[in-house]
Amino acid sequence: MSIPSQAFEQYTVGFYNLENFFDFQNDQHILDDDFTTLGRNEWNENRYNKKLQKISDAISQIGADYTGNLPAVLGVAEVENKKVLNDLIQQPKLRNHKYSYVHFNSPDERGIDVALLYRTDVFEVLESRPITLLIEDDMGIRDTTRDILYVKGKLAGTTLHIYVNHWPSRRDGSGTTEYKRALAAQQLMQHIDQIDDAGNRRQRLEKDNTFIIIMGDFNDDPENDSISKGILPHGFDNITAPLKNFHRGSLNHKFKWNLFDQIMVSENLHNDIPGDLFVHKADIFDDIMLRQWKGKYRGQPARTFAGGRYAGGYSDHFPVYTVLRRN
Repeated sequence: MSIPSQAFEQYTVGFYNLENFFDFQNDQHILDDDFTTLGRNEWNENRYNKKLQKISDAISQIGADYTGNLPAVLGVAEVENKKVLNDLIQQPKLRNHKYSYVHFNSPDERGIDVALLYRTDVFEVLESRPITLLIEDDMGIRDTTRDILYVKGKLAGTTLHIYVNHWPSRRDGSGTTEYKRALAAQQLMQHIDQIDDAGNRRQRLEKDNTFIIIMGDFNDDPENDSISKGILPHGFDNITAPLKNFHRGSLNHKFKWNLFDQIMVSENLHNDIPGDLFVHKADIFDDIMLRQWKGKYRGQPARTFAGGRYAGGYSDHFPVYTVLRRN
């Protein structure tokens, strides 16, 4: 007889792009006009509250089938500010689970940032900082994109180094913007080199106590160079890459599935060392509740906005996650 999954000590660590998670107040310092009461999207208190309810409902179920609990750690993208994060963790599905967060305002002109939600009963933040990406176009003009968020913390006593990413978009074409994501990968690796002062990166990744998790919306698929050449050769495993196929991904563009949302781990998170955490499984949380249920877009993520029209859904991305178990 098999042992029930909930019998193991295990924790969900995930990532979720929340699709333009703005409040409905105008901020003079960012380009959020579309997401205000008088803006093009008619973003009002009712729509904002509906978004809060749906996102919190989705978060409460990520990985729950395996762990029987809410995510221990969840990176998020496209959040406007601390207000939306405070409002989110106070939603009925989350408020009793001791959530807090790490967030820094980034230089992104739209004001959308990354953050890390975590349950304070199982995760302790030891250190955190934003990593500002220095990327310029061929005219020498800086692309003010999102920071990478670095958080060092202890998950049930085990130290993790976590990087939450939202790399430059493909809006101007995947080929013309490819170099931006390659630079993001390069600068991320440079920061990982500075985790401690001893040895080179591969030596550090092989140390039992140096566990690294890289998560985010990379705006590239696992096979693209920024991931396959920029990160993986440096001692990392893309545990979400096998999830992508013709019928599955984390987002859908023109009826083609992509897996821009990914989780990569240092190779030492595959281990059988007594007492250590290890990767048990990875998955996409693409439950039917998060999908369009009719029409030509049936099965795709149920978006908040589609083609400029308010659709009232969750997000245009599905969350991805991993379950870590204790040996």
